[in-house]
Amino acid sequence: MPPKRELPPKESAIFKNILKTYEHRQYKKGLKLADSILKKFPEHGETMAMKGLFLNNLQKKEEGYDYVKRGVQNDLTSHICWHVYGLLHRADKNYAEAAKCYTHALKYNKNDIHILRDFALLQTQMRQYDALIETRTQLLQQRPTNPPFWIGLAVAYQLAGKPDKALNVLTSHEESVKDIGNKIEHSELLMYHNSLLEEMGDHKGALEHLEKIENEVMDKRALREKRAELQSKLGQKDEAEKGYWGLVEENPHDRAYIKALLTLKGLDEESKRADAYRFLTETYDKYPKSKAIENLVLEYAEGDKFNLKIDTVLQNALRKGIPSLFASTKKYYSNSEKHAVIEKLVLSYRESLEKSGSFTPDGQKEPPTALLWTLYYIAQHYDYHSQHDKAISTIQAAINHSPTVVELYMTKARILKHQGHLDKAADQMNIARELDLQDRFINSKCAKYMLRVNRIEEAEEILALFTRKDVPAVQDLVDMQCQWFNIEEGYAYLRQKEYGKALKRFHIIEKIYDDIYDDQFDFHTYCTRKMTLRAYVSLLRYEDHVRDHHFYLRAAKGAVEAYLALADKSSNGDGLDESGMTEAEKKKARSKARKAELKAQKTNEKKEEVPVAKKQPDGTKQPVDQDPNGEKYLHTKTPLEDAMQFIKQLQLVAPHSIDTHNLGFEVYLRQSQWVLALRSLLKVTEINKEDPSLKINTERFKKAGKFKYG
Repeated sequence: MPPKRELPPKESAIFKNILKTYEHRQYKKGLKLADSILKKFPEHGETMAMKGLFLNNLQKKEEGYDYVKRGVQNDLTSHICWHVYGLLHRADKNYAEAAKCYTHALKYNKNDIHILRDFALLQTQMRQYDALIETRTQLLQQRPTNPPFWIGLAVAYQLAGKPDKALNVLTSHEESVKDIGNKIEHSELLMYHNSLLEEMGDHKGALEHLEKIENEVMDKRALREKRAELQSKLGQKDEAEKGYWGLVEENPHDRAYIKALLTLKGLDEESKRADAYRFLTETYDKYPKSKAIENLVLEYAEGDKFNLKIDTVLQNALRKGIPSLFASTKKYYSNSEKHAVIEKLVLSYRESLEKSGSFTPDGQKEPPTALLWTLYYIAQHYDYHSQHDKAISTIQAAINHSPTVVELYMTKARILKHQGHLDKAADQMNIARELDLQDRFINSKCAKYMLRVNRIEEAEEILALFTRKDVPAVQDLVDMQCQWFNIEEGYAYLRQKEYGKALKRFHIIEKIYDDIYDDQFDFHTYCTRKMTLRAYVSLLRYEDHVRDHHFYLRAAKGAVEAYLALADKSSNGDGLDESGMTEAEKKKARSKARKAELKAQKTNEKKEEVPVAKKQPDGTKQPVDQDPNGEKYLHTKTPLEDAMQFIKQLQLVAPHSIDTHNLGFEVYLRQSQWVLALRSLLKVTEINKEDPSLKINTERFKKAGKFKYG
């Protein structure tokens, strides 16, 4: 032991107690104990590191980091110091630096189980699966009787794409895992074992294993679904069909079961549509309340069969007043014959209802609301075909019929939006909102329409009706990770050229996805302990593609556009867009900009006091946003580099989007990176040669290259 690290017996016992206080989260007590050692041995590195860890957990981050760094400097060969330093970086989500610290710690104590366990969690988070296998193997060698370590190694092999080795690890320790007392956890482990067999492609083995474990599995539906699926893959059609019929009997509303039966019977081919229709109608007769089967019947019906069936469906829905009818039937519009039939029927309904009050001239009398919902459907039908004048007149007729139905005003607002009358659409949506002030959905929809026409303050006031009263509405929406609001408000600010506020909103979306990614960390331990392994693996694979979501794509594109605008403004050195100005106008604009900058500096000097966080009823402090206007984004010195951070993500998650490569082209062109700009153009060519942006950007590329190289 190095001389600096050696402590007398009394202080050594205190230090061991310090480690225990950290494990029990007694941070204040641990801090006092650390101080008692440092009074006598002020240069003791490990005690300094532990004190820094306690301070960090007591919300004194800067002081904590200072003590930990000094502790590492005083004892560079201490695994405790490096481990603590890694814990601080991990708490700050700085996973790369934390990994470096753990690597140093293991140099000086390669068998420390706590460091190895923490390192394994970090490697899983960073998707370093090959290294994870090595770490998990070391853990297992340290504690071969610990079942979670066997499970952890099996999962590591599966994540690395080696399910066969994962299965070997699992089966080699089956006797130990049988000792798990909780039946549900044991059941989950058995189903995970089965999923590995299936992932290996051993469907026969997986089916045999299912039969073997049937009595021990608690999730009976999952077992029956998996058995029917495996039987289908193995060509055991009769057994699979029997299994799926049992599932349909239990839940006839699951479309997947019916589709599986169609496939088993060979009725999913185009040439067998008539037979498929016959099978589906027979099934529907058994389960007449199943909308899933009814929709499939309509999908496979042709000619007069479709005419009769859709007539019945439409009349029943209009009679009951189902607002979502158009949304559920417009999928049939892709077939021109079915589209014509539906259009003819609904128009005839309107005519007959207005004349005789029935769907057909000789039919029974319908309730007055039947005409209302028929008009509602027809208005949506016209809007779908961009016949906006007809749509407006039809929805107005419906409003005249029943002026208190909220959906009618919402649809009128949507039609006005499609016409391009965004302000009128927002006003109309507000009328709908005022009809039902307790409806959160309509409230949110109205706010979105307000934001689309840059009426930001009105939108925030409307949203405040349904947010917490003890915090500002915007802050509450940020806390709730309300993505649509931040995106719409970001684009509203972008249209108003308030780039700082726009970037603030778009970076909030970035943080939301960072938080989603960071939140999985706790599951690395929890899921292997609770044996929810199938869900855990599914979660990790989902997290790998979480940024594919269209919300993230929209926010990233908005952020890049804002950064490009900032780059263009600062390209002349003054932060001004001087294109089209005379010399006199340029001088005047520069003078005005300098005065504005001086005024802003004075304002910032007055705002030197940091806002104080408000205490909540539970004693915690509500964090205060110290940069609500996004000043740090607005005054960035590297807008193009900042834009590239978003573009790199877009290139990963949306490589087939023309917008991705067009935005990349814009940045590369401004950076004079000609090869990368050309590559972006070639990517657009591969996606769509006829895209109108391609010709324009190609000409810009040629001119830029000619200007640079003459």
